[in-house]
Amino acid sequence: MIDIEKANGEALSRLLSAQPLLVGMGKAKDTVPGMKDRMLLHAGPPLTWETASGPIRGGVMAACMYEGWADTPEEAEKLAAGGAITFDPCHHHHAVGPMAGIVSPSMPVFVLENRTAGNTSYVTMNEGLGKVLRMGAFAPEVIERLRWMEKVLYPVLDAGIRLSVERGQEVDVKNIVAQALHMGDELHNRNKAGTSLFLRAIAPFLVETCRNAADLAEVIRFIDKNDHFFLNLAMAAGKASTEAAHGVEGSSLVTIMARNGTEFGIKVSGLGDDWFTCQAALPDVLLFPGFTREDTNRDIGDSAIMETYGVGGFALAAAPAIVQFIGGTPKDAANYTLEMYEITGGENNMFTIPALNFRGTPTGIDILKVAETGVTPVLDTGAAHREPGKGQVGAGIVRMPAEAFLKAAGAFADRYLGE
Repeated sequence: MIDIEKANGEALSRLLSAQPLLVGMGKAKDTVPGMKDRMLLHAGPPLTWETASGPIRGGVMAACMYEGWADTPEEAEKLAAGGAITFDPCHHHHAVGPMAGIVSPSMPVFVLENRTAGNTSYVTMNEGLGKVLRMGAFAPEVIERLRWMEKVLYPVLDAGIRLSVERGQEVDVKNIVAQALHMGDELHNRNKAGTSLFLRAIAPFLVETCRNAADLAEVIRFIDKNDHFFLNLAMAAGKASTEAAHGVEGSSLVTIMARNGTEFGIKVSGLGDDWFTCQAALPDVLLFPGFTREDTNRDIGDSAIMETYGVGGFALAAAPAIVQFIGGTPKDAANYTLEMYEITGGENNMFTIPALNFRGTPTGIDILKVAETGVTPVLDTGAAHREPGKGQVGAGIVRMPAEAFLKAAGAFADRYLGE
């Protein structure tokens, strides 16, 4: 019989020993494996246009206009509904995407390399909050911002990153995550420290490589004003780390949690490429003024990779100020973290929480422990409007539905625990 404890120890060791570094950038069509023309990647498990949620549809419409495939939202919707576009999950391409997670061929992406295992991961740049593509918005200013990111932000960052690599001073994303936890971030809904640390690390290389002072100032201001800029990089670090832990025979640890606004899905290290899915949760979040619960779409985004990585909702005890954005109290935040130790395989050897005497964050979600205890992972999340084009409506805590974990546990029992 398979030694599950040993297998989980191996998977957890691979996750914890990962060393994700920022090694480059590129256009998605030239960089992301398997990316094709007229293909759009999205968050969560597989979907079709017919099953796509409002934020996914809005993000697709924005991407079609950004790419020049359509001039209006109506043309974009008709194009997407007509079967002219291929949809595929980001996770099928070693990539992750926050919220709707749309990646189109012309979008610039960061490239992270896990130096320990040699695998790579990919993610787009963060647009900021409010009416943005990842929240399903497609207003003219959304498209204008995306094109500025491609024409100005990308070349400036790309040159700086290239110089850092040439000098052997690649940005150590995991190290920034660890530092940010000690500065009040939990690395999902609060990335204020992480963004500041990233800007501090990359700025000297930007100054050396950018010859246009106006562009340089604009880029630095954009990153400085976008406290979530580091989130995407942290997500790619999580992806590179958890993907290294996938494929361990007999391991019951989760390596992917993701939502597409319709379904929630997981993958398990010892269960191959099968998705285990159920209906996505409906977040009961702190709403922005003018919105009601009826406006809220079901939970969405690949950013659940942060909790799979051992931070985000699992590290809420490190970020008492987060309750100002998501609701609750600092005590609630600490209690969520303490609860997550019940369903994880270990404690992180690098990500520690000062308020818990520097105890390592709970890391390595175990489907068998979820099934045994009835406790499911908590995430801190943003919430998008259920209608395309409306953008973000709030943020808060959401608990993942048990059904996907129970399905996976059943499949695991059939494969490894049967007679």
